[in-house]
Amino acid sequence: METLTKSEVQIRAEELIERIHAGEVFVHPTDTIYGIGCNAQDERAVKKVRKLKERKDAPFSIWAPSKAWIKEQCAVTKEGEKWIEKLPGPYTLVFKLKNKNAIAPSVCMGADTVGVRIPHNWFHRVVELAGVPIITTSANRTGKQFMTSLENLDKDIKNGVRFIVYEGEKSGKPSNIVHLADKVKVVERTR
Repeated sequence: METLTKSEVQIRAEELIERIHAGEVFVHPTDTIYGIGCNAQDERAVKKVRKLKERKDAPFSIWAPSKAWIKEQCAVTKEGEKWIEKLPGPYTLVFKLKNKNAIAPSVCMGADTVGVRIPHNWFHRVVELAGVPIITTSANRTGKQFMTSLENLDKDIKNGVRFIVYEGEKSGKPSNIVHLADKVKVVERTR
């Protein structure tokens, strides 16, 4: 496992994109907290994240490579269009998934919806260049405190990832969830 800075990621972007495509699991920054990521189209990699998180059946959110990707893969209403225009930002938008082949089956765990994000963070350029959605779930075991610095990263998660993209301590909270599949509902996250 290696820890990379922003400048190291920028220099090694091509290599890291290949590693993401190959299914490596990693920790990444967002505009809120740190997340565990992997190629959301790689079933084997998604299952590794499930095991690390000890999260058996709850769906994962994904970091979309672009707004266009969201519109192509999800059923987006007029209200959904308004929320997509707020991206990048600290929101997870929940849409009905139009193309079930766009992500691995174990991302949604049988649900017909998916939570999508585009965080306001420089790491989005890597996701955009990779051209695939990545899992973005808080870097913690389910029910435990999420990672805000290297000091509070769970040791089993640290040992279970191939690399960490670290940009210093974060003081955010998980993104707010906006349900847009049926009736619009915003769930603000406090922890």
